[in-house]
Amino acid sequence: MSCKQERHDILLLPMYTIIDVETTGLRPSEDKITEIAIYKHDGEQIIDSFTSLVNPECYIPDRITQITGITNEMVAEAPKFYEIAKQIIEITEGTVFVAHNAHFDYGFVREEFKALGYKFTRKTLCTVRVSRKIFPGLPSYGLAKLCRHFKITLDNHHRATADAMATTQILEKLLEKNSAKLDKNVVETEIKAKNLPPKINLDEYNALPEETGVYYFHNEDGDIIYIGKSINIKKRVGSHFTKNLNNRKSIDFQSQVASISYEITGSELVALLLESDEIKKHHPKFNRAQRRTRYFWGIYTRNTRAGYTGLYAARLETEKNKEPLTMCGSGHTARQILLSKIQDFGLCMKLCDLYKTKSACFDYQIKQCNGACIGEESPEDYNARVEEAIATFNRYSLRTFLVLGKGRNKNEQSIVAIERGNYLGFGYVDKDTPIATFEEAKQYIKTYKDNLDVQKIIYGYLKQNKWSGVLEEQTQEEE
Repeated sequence: MSCKQERHDILLLPMYTIIDVETTGLRPSEDKITEIAIYKHDGEQIIDSFTSLVNPECYIPDRITQITGITNEMVAEAPKFYEIAKQIIEITEGTVFVAHNAHFDYGFVREEFKALGYKFTRKTLCTVRVSRKIFPGLPSYGLAKLCRHFKITLDNHHRATADAMATTQILEKLLEKNSAKLDKNVVETEIKAKNLPPKINLDEYNALPEETGVYYFHNEDGDIIYIGKSINIKKRVGSHFTKNLNNRKSIDFQSQVASISYEITGSELVALLLESDEIKKHHPKFNRAQRRTRYFWGIYTRNTRAGYTGLYAARLETEKNKEPLTMCGSGHTARQILLSKIQDFGLCMKLCDLYKTKSACFDYQIKQCNGACIGEESPEDYNARVEEAIATFNRYSLRTFLVLGKGRNKNEQSIVAIERGNYLGFGYVDKDTPIATFEEAKQYIKTYKDNLDVQKIIYGYLKQNKWSGVLEEQTQEEE
């Protein structure tokens, strides 16, 4: 047995295959590999290698050729991936897959094998992540910048052979830094972190709680770039990084996440409410769909001279002094909502402003309207159904109640307060603290803004949980 082999056996050091791929784009599920370079390393030196151009069986975009220098003509006679797949499996078998931003290269290789019906699975190690841990405080951890820092020659950047060789030399620098400590601690630790973005610290991720709350992703400047909520913060955060990089947004997102913070809420309802408020407050870059409410239309009520209550849809900007029953993004959606209320409660199309006429509405002619439009049905009978319809927009309209839930620890409970249909906010109180009245509960509440999103969150949560935990204020008559 050689001395090198004996050293590996005693310390149980891993074998490495340092890999770099060039591709037709950034999405593993849609783009293809055009070149691959692999160097097998025993922890001390390169012991084997494999490099090849790859025919991607698709067109290489001009912008990619400008970056890599690989043209469609160069790969026309190159082997297709399935023709070199066996060699890749053999050289990487039993090794740790090493790459600079391993999530990218590993994702492409795994996806190529997936297309062949083979599940490619290797432990991975990202030299970006390890470099951050072993050499903290460098201005940049990009491949070219690290090469300059370590005085490593990189003459043909963005070609697989050159980049894989540079990554191999960076790995050797990392191994030299503190070989025993690196081999036993950092490498094994970082191998477990293969799904995390390069800038995320594994210790920070491991410290995340498996509890209900709101979590925040920050970039390197500390800015919040994404806000989410979950009943298991750690599990949900991890799920963000196990997804394939299938689009530019996902790639951009994972490349920018540098740290994670969180706030435990205990209550799922409080987590939903806090998430909504925080997104509107901070406008995170990657919460585009939620960070601002895109409502332009509303549904309103008005009284006719004959005493009927009418419903109508209008743009919010034209009814600035009126409170809408609900809001939506378009006039079409608003009219569809009105149509559903007409059908469900037997309302009049004319009084809902959907049928313009001086006489009876169309539904009256086909005997689906009771004639409120021409005074045949009394305002009292018609308005009773309108009130039923209005109640469906906000089931807790004008009600005053508390929603009690889990606290942040076993000794407290959360309180969400709604007063006459308006959301006041939430807070926490010790379980042993008696709450006799709604006014007493308000002293524990931190005030938050009420809006339609909040109303929908509260109503949706209460409906799903069958109004459990609701403590309604009693009226004087009930007392």
